[in-house]
Parts: sequence; structure tokens; C-alpha cells
Amino acid sequence: MELKEVGLAVGERRVGRLMKINGIKPVRTRRHKVTTDSHHRLGVAANWLDGDFAADAPNRKWAGDITYIWTSEGWLYLAVILDLHSRRVVGWAVSDRMKKDLAIRALDMAVRLRQPPEGCLFHSDRGSQYCSYDYQKKLQAYGLRPSMSGKGNCYDNASVETFFKSLKAELIWRQSWPTRRQAEAAIFQYINGFYNTRRRHSYLGGISPLAFEARVA
Repeated sequence: MELKEVGLAVGERRVGRLMKINGIKPVRTRRHKVTTDSHHRLGVAANWLDGDFAADAPNRKWAGDITYIWTSEGWLYLAVILDLHSRRVVGWAVSDRMKKDLAIRALDMAVRLRQPPEGCLFHSDRGSQYCSYDYQKKLQAYGLRPSMSGKGNCYDNASVETFFKSLKAELIWRQSWPTRRQAEAAIFQYINGFYNTRRRHSYLGGISPLAFEARVA
């Protein structure tokens, strides 16, 4: 799509052949590692999303999750929230600890940016961060309706998992990260300077989340 946009008539097979000739290989995704702490006695919401990742308008369905990034200083944890209408990252936060405050900061950012209407669905896994009293109280205060994945089923939050795989294949796994601050700066640039604004999504017909939102506005 990028090449055709600048006037080069090429297809996927030719691109694949040229990649092979020049020794260019895609970065493969790695095995999924479970980081969800679901061994708790906190309340769990029903799975209202039920695998339906489509939304007919912005701020109807959000999804959030937490992943990990290794640096020479130790683990850096990243919490994100996606608007499922455009797959845009609307909230994110990082920390050296995977606690409820990390998830709450991402939620606060998303609400400040989008001002969602009452009843917007928020989907997550059953992690203790999302099941915590403080997080559920925030959702209630913001008028968001909680939804949670089935036990041990990462596919129930596939949209966010897909974002994490893209982030790691296109950025994180391409180099080592000496400090958490360097990784955080790179993630900021990836989200705001590439993923939301320029990265093409097949789900959106080959355009970026921001371009998709502008088209349907």
C-alpha cells in the first residue's frame, strides 16, 4: 500500500521475492507469556464484550491490558487502552511495578482525552489491577460499564494483544533497552508518532486510526 501510494505498481508476491533476494525477514512474534494475576478473591465482571471487537462509533467500546518490556534496569510495565472503533490507543502509562495505579493512570488519560459517554463498555482481563476496588470505583465514577475476559482466555482481549505484538515486533524486539526512560520515550514516539497517526491497519481498510476517525467524523 505504501509503495502504490507513491506510484510504484507492485504486488505482495514481488515484494516477497525482493525481500528474499535481499535477505530481509519479518520479525516473528514470540510465545505468549501470561502476566495476569487472576488468583484473587476480588469481584469479576461478566464478559459483556463476548468476542465482538467491532464498534459502530467512537467511545462505545474500550479495551485495556498490561504487558512487560525488559530493560537493563529491570522490567517496565505498560498499560494501554484502545478504542475498538478505530483501534486508536487513547490511554497509556508505564511503571516499574505492575500495580493498580498503573492501570488507573492509563484510564485517567483515556477519559481526559475522549470524555466517553455514560455506558461506554470497558473490557479487560481478570487481573487484580482491573478487579481492584479502586479501579472499579473509577469505572463507576466515569460511567464506564465493566466487562472481563473468561478465565485464562487471552483471545477474549485479542485486539489489545494484537497491539502488543505489533509494538514488540516493530519496536521493542529490534534493540536492547539500557534504561526504562529510553524505552518509555520510544514507546511514546511509537504510539503518538506512528501507530495512531501513520500505521496502516488492515482492519481499517489500510489507513491509520486517526485517518479512520477523521473519515467517519
